Amino acid sequence: MKVLFLGDVFGKPGRQAVTQNLPRLIAREALDLVLANAENVAAGAGVTPDLAEELLSAEVDLLTSGNHIWAKREIVPYLERPDTRLLRPANYPPGTPGRGSAVIATPDGRKLGVLNLEGRVFMKNLDDPFRVAEAELAALRAAGATAIVVDVHCEATSEKAALAFFLDGRVSAVVGTHTHVQTADERILPGGTAFITDLGMCGPCDSIIGMKKELVLERFLSQRPTAFEAARRDVWLQGALLDLDETSGKARSIARLQERLGDL
Repeated sequence: MKVLFLGDVFGKPGRQAVTQNLPRLIAREALDLVLANAENVAAGAGVTPDLAEELLSAEVDLLTSGNHIWAKREIVPYLERPDTRLLRPANYPPGTPGRGSAVIATPDGRKLGVLNLEGRVFMKNLDDPFRVAEAELAALRAAGATAIVVDVHCEATSEKAALAFFLDGRVSAVVGTHTHVQTADERILPGGTAFITDLGMCGPCDSIIGMKKELVLERFLSQRPTAFEAARRDVWLQGALLDLDETSGKARSIARLQERLGDL
């Protein structure tokens, strides 16, 4: 099973990068499924139903998210829809709208489980992602998924690595999101789980993690609140290509995707 997982899709430039280039990538890489983190698609913070549907209509099969999932109020009813293909992190408290995992299928019926978790180091004090992961994995396996991919949306690289080694041999891949900076440490762990600390970003790299540089610099220099605005120049498409054995649940390979698209 060949899966592409795209890093945080940032604002309009990120959406354009995905919608304009994904059909080409699907054909070139013979992809079975495409996943993407969508928590920044609405001008860099949050996601609306229309923007989620825009990515899903562009042949993304399932969307994950993170701490910015609640930035747009109108997303709550969308998360509660029984047919939603947008996940929120599974380790929010019981009763939180939406769900944190799902099983999707390739056109020929092969199943992939997807789990979304949010870290706690330098972030909110949510439920324990390690313990929540164990319960969610049991549910995914009961639903028929042997191959499972986990999006760990964390600030700290140590927490991402800890979750990866905790899940090694029990899931097919653990990929990090949130920092918008792609790491060069993709590898397969001893138990057969593919891991990369951060997938990077689909969006404008002539920026400070997606936002216009001068606005972010103003906040750092003045220490006063400054309204941020998404940048637009030097757009990149970043993520990871995963080759998974859906019978054993092990990863065959992981390779970084990094395509420079220029100004869109």
